Amino acid sequence: MALGEEPAASAPEDGAEEEALAHGGALEAFGESAETRALLGRLRAVLGDRAAQEGALERFRVIMDKYQEQPHLLDPHLEWMMNLLLDLVQDKTSPADLVHLAFKFLYIITKVRGYKTFLRLFPHEVADVQPVLDMFTSQNPRDHETWETRYMLLLWLSVTCLIPFDFSRLDGNLLTRPGQMRMSTTDRILQIAKTYLVVSDKARDAAAVLVSKFVTRPDVKQEKMAGFLDWSLHTLACSSFQTIEGVIAMDGTLQALAQIFKHGKREDCLPYAATVLECLESCRLPDSNQTLLRKLGVKLVQRLGLTFLKPRVATWRYQRGCRSLAANLQLCAQSQREAKTQVETPDSDGDYDIPEEVESVIEQLLVGLKDQDTIVRWSAAKGIGRMAARLPKEPADDVVGSVLGCFSFQETDNAWHGGCLALAELGRRGLLLPSRLEDVVPVILKALTYEEKRGSCSVGTNVRDAACYVCWAFARAYEPQELQPFVAAISSALVVAAVFDRNINCRRAASAAFQENVGRQGTFPHGIDILTAADYFAVGNRANCFLVISMFVAGFPEYTQPMIDHLVTRKISHWDGVIRELSAKALHNLAQRAPEYSATHVLPRLLSMTQSLDLHTRHGAVLACAEVARGLYRLAVQEGRGLGGELMRHAVCVLIENLSLSKMPFRGDAVIDGWQWLINDTLRSLHLISSHSRQQIKEAAVLALAALCNEYYALETGEADPARQEELIRQYLADLRSPEEMARCGFSLALGALPHFLLRGRLQQVLAGLGAVTAICPEDVSFAESRRDALKAISRVCQTVGVRTGGAPDEVVCEENVPQIYRTLLGCLHDYTTDSRGDVGAWVREAAMTGLMDLTLLLGREQPELIEASVCEQVMCRVAQQASEKIDRVRAHAARVFMTLLHSDGSPVPHVPHRGELEKLFPRSDVASVNWNAPSQAFPRITRLLGLPAYRYHVLLGLAVSVGGLTESTVRYSTQSLFEYMKGIQNDPQALEGFGGTLLQVFEDNLLNDRVSVPLLKTLDQMLANGCFELFTKQQDHPFGVKLLALCKEEVRKSKDVQKLRSSVAVFCGMVQFPGGVRKKALLQLCLLLCHPFPVIRKTTASQVYEMLLTYSDIMAEDVLDEVMTVLGTTAWDAELPLVRGQRNRLCDLLGVPRPQLVPKPGPR
Repeated sequence: MALGEEPAASAPEDGAEEEALAHGGALEAFGESAETRALLGRLRAVLGDRAAQEGALERFRVIMDKYQEQPHLLDPHLEWMMNLLLDLVQDKTSPADLVHLAFKFLYIITKVRGYKTFLRLFPHEVADVQPVLDMFTSQNPRDHETWETRYMLLLWLSVTCLIPFDFSRLDGNLLTRPGQMRMSTTDRILQIAKTYLVVSDKARDAAAVLVSKFVTRPDVKQEKMAGFLDWSLHTLACSSFQTIEGVIAMDGTLQALAQIFKHGKREDCLPYAATVLECLESCRLPDSNQTLLRKLGVKLVQRLGLTFLKPRVATWRYQRGCRSLAANLQLCAQSQREAKTQVETPDSDGDYDIPEEVESVIEQLLVGLKDQDTIVRWSAAKGIGRMAARLPKEPADDVVGSVLGCFSFQETDNAWHGGCLALAELGRRGLLLPSRLEDVVPVILKALTYEEKRGSCSVGTNVRDAACYVCWAFARAYEPQELQPFVAAISSALVVAAVFDRNINCRRAASAAFQENVGRQGTFPHGIDILTAADYFAVGNRANCFLVISMFVAGFPEYTQPMIDHLVTRKISHWDGVIRELSAKALHNLAQRAPEYSATHVLPRLLSMTQSLDLHTRHGAVLACAEVARGLYRLAVQEGRGLGGELMRHAVCVLIENLSLSKMPFRGDAVIDGWQWLINDTLRSLHLISSHSRQQIKEAAVLALAALCNEYYALETGEADPARQEELIRQYLADLRSPEEMARCGFSLALGALPHFLLRGRLQQVLAGLGAVTAICPEDVSFAESRRDALKAISRVCQTVGVRTGGAPDEVVCEENVPQIYRTLLGCLHDYTTDSRGDVGAWVREAAMTGLMDLTLLLGREQPELIEASVCEQVMCRVAQQASEKIDRVRAHAARVFMTLLHSDGSPVPHVPHRGELEKLFPRSDVASVNWNAPSQAFPRITRLLGLPAYRYHVLLGLAVSVGGLTESTVRYSTQSLFEYMKGIQNDPQALEGFGGTLLQVFEDNLLNDRVSVPLLKTLDQMLANGCFELFTKQQDHPFGVKLLALCKEEVRKSKDVQKLRSSVAVFCGMVQFPGGVRKKALLQLCLLLCHPFPVIRKTTASQVYEMLLTYSDIMAEDVLDEVMTVLGTTAWDAELPLVRGQRNRLCDLLGVPRPQLVPKPGPR
């Protein structure tokens, strides 16, 4: 992928879009070896002929250029080519022109293969030093025709400088004549280097190489490095980047310094690094308009930074396997575990002292990331990566945070591009830890669609291209499990970029990144299938991407919606008209892949965009609206089902709603009847629609009906069309009696959605019809959803018609119909229907509470005198009961309703019982601060209501169900809260008597109601076991104990419910605490249960009686107790009844209770 900048304002990709496949194939060897040998062999012959000389050069250049992309094929032939040319150079008889010609050929080879590979082939014996130096004496630094000669000589000299001998040995006696000193070899080389560092041709680059290798020699650095650095800094200080000469001098000097600090030993360079950095900062290179100087400045800064930091491998870095694929494949599981263990080792150099200059270096590199030229940003990004690799974990993480600062929308596209390059470098080097991915991935996803409008064009191509490079780098850097949480977002973004980006390079970069992720990660959904259709060459044609590839990719549901969203948000308003047109056509195709989403989300957004102030947005939105509508129509025709298919019902209902809201001029048109028929048919057919789509289609049909009625069913006077009103209300009320539950749901909500003018004069009929739906009948006991929706409709109708004292009951909510509405809503709070889905009555109770809240608040705002004190008390108490029950969702909803009624905005709801105490117990701050879903927060607050007589009965009824429930957290916190309350009233006989009486009343009212009685028995067991009624046990035959015993006997009489019987055994055992007749009767009941027909009940009773006697051992003499315990412990209570009965009778004698007598069954007459 390209990392260079490409102006986003370039003309559309006319030629690029039609680019053909690459023609060139890979070469296998240097095929022109013989021709090249012949060409080099006749250089002497062509020397005198200018035309032949130029022809030979051009031919050699053509041959070499063929190998620019595969220069390694030249390696076996470099030596003989160099030897042929150097023979000409070293021949003393060769004329100067022949030497220059030979060096031109050498330069061409160097240009193709690179000087680093070519250097080692130069002769580099001690004997070669002096001849090379002598050749410089005949060179003119300002001769622009022969710069290749000087360039090659400097490279040659840089190799000869590596000889392992002290250069002072080559000097001999420097005194040639008395009083005259000859220049040393070292000084000559330095003089040559300084001379060519400030020339204007390419020899300047070779001089920098020479300096880096020569000045860092052990025998030279001690004497000459400081002096050379002084000269370099003086040159920089005296040069200005505003003149040509200054630019040239600074270029050579910066190259030399960068090479020195790159190749020199750290201990040699460190003493000078701070001085060089200070001088570099004073040069203010970022202000220069010379790209090369800014790049060299960044390069030198990073080399100085690396000098300040010790060379080290960051132990904290993230590592994924080995760099070698073969080594990765051969790794065993054990070695992988060891590697991971090593990676997770904490950073051992956390106390490493970081020099102050490093902060300045990092700051300059971050500035370089925002440079206007790519080569500077790229160099800065590499510098950031290299620096972070030597930092401890925390400072390196700070660097990552600073890089993320480049992705602010206040920054330019240059900063975004540089930030992407830096993130890729950090990720590639393992310096971007997985913990940072949640911060990095979102900005990369933004960068993949980055585009800033500039006049009639835009910028950001390079940012998107670099973002693709980041995704490519991450695929290679991280294990699949690290990127797993981000797979959906990254894969969708790359697909969108590969298919819909305007620029061909970005599309190809995204395709390459997607391919890399598919290969390396293996987690991208349908990766291979998509790559087959959207490969490097396929995405080259823009129209093909938008209209063909997009349709294929959208066939995979993971990518459909992101592709549509991108087109709507980014491409429909694009500055390029061609892109807008292609996007509209693409939406036409994609609408057939996602018709519901296109109708419910895309079309409304497009309609709103047609009102935009931006011309491009309006143009694209109008085109897209037309294409999406046509696409939906085509799909309906292709399905062959008109508008009756489930797939299209939702979409067409949304279309009806939007067209009605848009006030389309269809009043009186036959199409309105068609729309009405479709809505009615949809509501009647809900039971035929799959459950996962049913709710959406039902809501869409109701919204469509509301919009349709509001726009087309009112006369100009604002009244309803009588015929239409009569037909609609009659038909919908009849459909409320449908045998299909879903039809009842749909038509209930439809009546609730009718506008005021259609309800006027028919309110009583509508309320009566909806009230009938809420009633539970034997044939529709499981129709909980229809009862819920009818309650929602009643609430909505009340809100629609409003309230008016003295109004007609057929027109508004008034004193004549308010009691009936409240009766209906309060009655539904008793709906505890259960089926295979669980407590489906909870849906009804939630809807009833919402309706009660809405109606009460409406009356409180408009006509508070219509709220009767008894009704308000019932509402608050029933809601409080729901707030203390066992289902978290219902309890939380009830608590919110309770708090809303208590702290209603505006005028307070009248007649709320104990308002003053309630406002203290439940301050307004609890509305937002308490999580009523959590039992640990809800029950301690709800149990406070037990102290208020008006609420005690209903709260205790709800708590009994919670304390005796099954959910561990609900049971725990409700029990704790109840016991905490009981602890507070233990010393208050009057409060305890009141509580006990209410508890018995709850029991009596719910006798044989297993929903309440079974958990209530469990609650009583826990309360008795915890001594909650200890005050009553001090009195013989306390009325509480007497009545409780009677109620328990009645509850379990003739019961075959094992759970209920077990709970009653525990209660009878607990009632042994009560002295007198209660204890005798309780023991008698336990003796009866010891001979129960169910063996499990007999065993449970024996076990619990045994435990009870251990707890209440003082109820009988010690010798009797021992015998009773022996009988209980040694008898096999699950044996046959005749065997057990004898032991039971023996226990009766010991316990002092009469033996039960068998009642003979009446014989047949």
